[in-house]
Amino acid sequence: MMNVTLFGTGYVGLVTGTCLAEMGNRVLCVDVDAGKVARLKNGEVPIFEPGLSPMVKRNFESGRLDFTTQAEPAVHHGEVIFIAVGTP
Repeated sequence: MMNVTLFGTGYVGLVTGTCLAEMGNRVLCVDVDAGKVARLKNGEVPIFEPGLSPMVKRNFESGRLDFTTQAEPAVHHGEVIFIAVGTP
């Protein structure tokens, strides 16, 4: 089991983070959009990917998946850090 941090909760970050949590890792996903983070913590998944919503809910409830807007604690959390944000 590893502590993993993902920056970005879009199609790449959220799916990757959820799958890593499903495999037993402790995953912290970071996003600058506080509203999106709040919705994810309430079980609202903003994207459609078959099977993603129940996986997010299951892993969030188990404590393996969490969401934050705070970069510094997220950096300290991750043994591995992925950057999955949009590029210009």
